[in-house]
Amino acid sequence: MKLYLIRHGETEWNREKRFQGQADIPLNDYGRDLARWTRDGMPQVLWDKVFTSPLDRAFETAGILLDGIYPIEKVVRDDRLKEFDFGPHEGTDIASAANNPEHPLYTCLHHPGDYHPTDGAESFQSLVTRGSQFLTEQILPLESTCDNVLIVAHGALIRSLMIAAQIPDHSIENFWGAPYYNCCVSRLNLDNHRFTLDFEARIYYNPEHATRSWTPGEE
Repeated sequence: MKLYLIRHGETEWNREKRFQGQADIPLNDYGRDLARWTRDGMPQVLWDKVFTSPLDRAFETAGILLDGIYPIEKVVRDDRLKEFDFGPHEGTDIASAANNPEHPLYTCLHHPGDYHPTDGAESFQSLVTRGSQFLTEQILPLESTCDNVLIVAHGALIRSLMIAAQIPDHSIENFWGAPYYNCCVSRLNLDNHRFTLDFEARIYYNPEHATRSWTPGEE
């Protein structure tokens, strides 16, 4: 079984490089374009099952990707696919944390293995735990009945699924890893309850349309 993991399109908070987390920020027009370009650029896939984060930016991205391919009313919105919770810092400037060792999220960005939130934000272990629960309860049982499954969610959440799936070179210590641009696509293969990585963070639109750099924390 193939499991596709797609990050949502761009929002204004992505563009402004703010911590977004679980704040329910909608796509901007460019984010909708990215979803259309991704849909048109990907090889066509017949989806057996589709899941999304309950946050609107992921659900709207899914609707664009699935237009004419899969009925949106059959999409399952699962709370465990929400983005990493940055607590009271959601909406604030990422650079202010990245450049200030005294900021509560500085360690989160630079040394994730040592990050211990103290202000109501989520821990990486909590994120990986809910990702693992989702894979165990929703994805593993589909192996015998589905060929292609889609998840549309968020950058940090998708990284947590990679860790939960025990993909080599993915860990909390190396959490931010490769850049995850908006609407990037990763694919896992599930065989006998074991996940392997086919590819990660691939974009199917013209790279020239990736008009800005990716920053850890903008997920």
